[in-house]
Amino acid sequence: MLVCSCNFVTEKEIVDVVNELLDEDCWRIIVPGTVYNRMQKRGRCCGCFPNVIDIIVRTSEQYHINRDSTGAEFCDFLSRLKKFQEEKRRTDVERRQKSNRAAERSAVS
Repeated sequence: MLVCSCNFVTEKEIVDVVNELLDEDCWRIIVPGTVYNRMQKRGRCCGCFPNVIDIIVRTSEQYHINRDSTGAEFCDFLSRLKKFQEEKRRTDVERRQKSNRAAERSAVS
């Protein structure tokens, strides 16, 4: 499935990169920028980032289930991921509010 039409990135490519990164350090927190950097791409419109985060979370969960991580390690890791995901979504919502757009404020002035 195509996730990013700006860079033509598929879900499989993201999953493969996330698994590579987890093989290097299984407890690192992976963000879309890290994934895109590994693929030698960069976010353009960044509209795909919420979907990329969901793929990262799903892939990380599956990686640790397959790895037989202890429950305590897994729960701590998931709580850190979910906290990051909530903060990222909150930032996206704030960024998209009309009152935060500089172009709209200068047009009104």
